[in-house]
Amino acid sequence: MNTADPREVIAQSPLSRPQIVVIILCILLNALDGFDVLAISFASPGIAETWGVDRAALGLVLSMELIGMAIGSIVLGSLADRIGRRPTILGCLTIMSGGMYLAAIANDITTLSVVRFITGLGIGGMLASTNAMVAEFSNRRRRHLAVALMAGGYPVGAIIGGIIASMLLAHFDWRSVFIFGAIATAAFLPLAFFCLPESVEYLVQKRPKNALHNINNIMRKMGHSAVEALPVISPQETRTGLRELLSPQLVRITLLLTVAYFAHIMTFYFILKWIPKIVVDMGFVASTAGGVLVWANVGGAAGALVLSLLTQKIDVRNLVIGAMVMAFVMVTVFGYSSPDLQQLSLFAALAGFFTNSAVVGLYAIFAQAFPTRVRAGGTGLVIGVGRGGAALGPVVAGVLFSTGQSLPTVALLMALGSLLAAAALLLLKPSGDKQSSTGGKQTATCS
Repeated sequence: MNTADPREVIAQSPLSRPQIVVIILCILLNALDGFDVLAISFASPGIAETWGVDRAALGLVLSMELIGMAIGSIVLGSLADRIGRRPTILGCLTIMSGGMYLAAIANDITTLSVVRFITGLGIGGMLASTNAMVAEFSNRRRRHLAVALMAGGYPVGAIIGGIIASMLLAHFDWRSVFIFGAIATAAFLPLAFFCLPESVEYLVQKRPKNALHNINNIMRKMGHSAVEALPVISPQETRTGLRELLSPQLVRITLLLTVAYFAHIMTFYFILKWIPKIVVDMGFVASTAGGVLVWANVGGAAGALVLSLLTQKIDVRNLVIGAMVMAFVMVTVFGYSSPDLQQLSLFAALAGFFTNSAVVGLYAIFAQAFPTRVRAGGTGLVIGVGRGGAALGPVVAGVLFSTGQSLPTVALLMALGSLLAAAALLLLKPSGDKQSSTGGKQTATCS
């Protein structure tokens, strides 16, 4: 037995096999989220044909799970802080698998919209919970890498799921996409039940019944000695941080990052949600349109990897601003594409490369900009509010299309979100704080 803080033991020790299993499973769960979010995009041409819905109504359906994600990331993310990461993840998996099945048997557009909203609640809660789980099961040396790998699972899941969806659509109707999603999601329930223990960080912070006993069981499985008692928690560790986030010292940073995330994510989800319908309207079949969306996600995965590597040498703020400017350019260029499949795939991949790399970079900026004591709360607030842009993007594009606007015009207008986000980040200046606990060289502040 020893008196060490178990959190510090985990932070300083090499990763054990149980920790690696948790990280890999969370990567796979995030990949599952990537497919579940985009399932409606792959199915959208068939949905429009089955029920004869116009683009404005389709845009609303495409946004419903994004609205659910925004609410789920805040509400269920907070629930994970109260009842634990493990039960929240299991609950979210149940919601997601049930929602995918109900989408497959929906018989009208209203029912489908409600079901996708509920599914989005589970996806949003899953994203918040797995992010915390990976960070808390990683050691200090590998934490940034583990979180980055988890974030990279999202586009990889969309790529693999998109390939499967395209194959299904070549032989079956759009409902097959949701049936596959329901089966795949349900398959993760037993894996998560048996392979995901509760976070030691959560057990130390919240101290539920038998917390010390459960902590020692987890520590032994990781190859560490049991601890004699729970560590002392300082009053600062129990603060919620919301008031501080809106204090005069941080309110401008909070608002600027929220604007940047909100605006850029509008552009990001316009591309992800509307590519299949745009390509089908050019005369291609639904399975081929799904292939173009897969290329957008291939570009997104590559962009996340490249930006992660470049942050070792170049200031992340400058990288993200550059990526956002290029996202504006490439989304606009995509709107001018001719009905040529190779050209569409290339421009979609380049748009995905820059839009997704900027999203990944924003997460790194959140870690730099917010002090340690309010970093989790600040990131959650920005993402939760900012995901309103994810929900708004497809709806705005649908309305623009329904008023007779051409694809080049709609693409240009939607691409302006990335340009606005870059302008917001320009107002963040390096503070010169060399002691940032994020591991970066500088933290951000407002000019």
